[in-house]
Amino acid sequence: MYGKLTMDELTQAVAEGSIDTVLVAQVDMQGRLMGKRFQAEFFLQSAWRETHSCMYLLATDYEMETVAGYRATSWKAGYGDYTMKPDLSTLRVVPWLEGTALVLVDLQDHRTHSDVPHSPRAILRRQIARLADMGYQAKMASELEFFLFNNSFGELAEAGYRGFRPVSAYNEDYHIFQTSKEEDVMRAIRTGLNGAGIPVECTKGEAWAGQEEVNVAYTGALEAADNHVIVKNGCKEIAHAKGKAVTFMAKYTSEAAGSSSHVHQSLWTLDDKPAFLDPDQPQGMSQLMRQYTAGLLRHAAEITYFLAPNVNSYKRFVAGTFAPTKAVWSTDNRTAGYRLVGEGGSGIRMECRVGGADLNPYLAFAALIAAGIDGIENGMELEPEFRGDAYVSDSVPEVPRTLRAATAALDGSAMLRSAFGDDVVDHYVHAAEWEQEQYDSRVTDWEIARGFERA
Repeated sequence: MYGKLTMDELTQAVAEGSIDTVLVAQVDMQGRLMGKRFQAEFFLQSAWRETHSCMYLLATDYEMETVAGYRATSWKAGYGDYTMKPDLSTLRVVPWLEGTALVLVDLQDHRTHSDVPHSPRAILRRQIARLADMGYQAKMASELEFFLFNNSFGELAEAGYRGFRPVSAYNEDYHIFQTSKEEDVMRAIRTGLNGAGIPVECTKGEAWAGQEEVNVAYTGALEAADNHVIVKNGCKEIAHAKGKAVTFMAKYTSEAAGSSSHVHQSLWTLDDKPAFLDPDQPQGMSQLMRQYTAGLLRHAAEITYFLAPNVNSYKRFVAGTFAPTKAVWSTDNRTAGYRLVGEGGSGIRMECRVGGADLNPYLAFAALIAAGIDGIENGMELEPEFRGDAYVSDSVPEVPRTLRAATAALDGSAMLRSAFGDDVVDHYVHAAEWEQEQYDSRVTDWEIARGFERA
């Protein structure tokens, strides 16, 4: 049994006994899979049509705290149910879990059966629909970086997340010998994900001790986001099965490089022609691509929250670490926030290097598309290409350096309020403000070490 499944194939696999469990999962605000494990026979009988989940799953933080102040749901409103509507096009085998299949769902109001507007998949679907009305489709890919540890998740939790033992002792960027030592885990990740119907291109060592990267093939925006969340969940589950742990934190320690999620993006016609390519123009960039990119830059501050959604996300933006600090575009220049890749060919695309590995791909992709659409609709003119080391330039816009600054930019974004709706923006502004409030009220190890004796 391999890859994606039709309902007929699932029915046959259940009858043969090779699949006995179906995971039915939604994506929460943090980009995690949340849902239920169904006995496969019951899924085939009933749950393939719909099931239900509590509304609080789109109104919590990492700790699953029932955060007050959301309009969409609350204790006063009773925390009712959403309908989980399986998207059967996402049904697939999960090779690393015995006898298991997985299907992702769209969330609907259980009374009206309309999409829940602030659910991540619905937000991205809306921007994809806007593009389709314009005659285009978005193709995307995210490069996910993470750290792999010889500790298990349980060991690290018991130790208070101290005593990390990365799988390597030195920078392993592109290093074949070092990554050979890790191949028991990374091979299982590649082959496992590929067996789940996710077209993995490669894995590689990244730019710090114990840091890894997994690359998945370029595809339509919704499928790319689906792939992203399954990759993250799969990496965690496979590492756990091997007695190891991974983290997708943007910055797990101040000494190490951060972990990114670079987003490659381009527009194509509905009959699959590269709309970003014009061989007669400089760098092969079509007028459409120039306008789209101009929109990305014009709204770079406003969309940053969806690329960097946590207090920790902003610890990654350090000069000289390949994490961008400036919202400029440049050709094949890794110091820029937006990097032109595939110059002059059909694979021409813009790579957004701002996002961290902790982003929610549906929200990030939707925000990027919305900014690009605004550039197209308003015929924005692209600024000249930046050349040189963007880290040392003082004359170009900076990426917001704190969650507080990014939240303010999101809150004041007329573009995102028009594209997503006021209620959706307000929902995520509230999530950001809660995250900041929780951090502000906590005493950190840094404060204690700095001030315990000296204060």
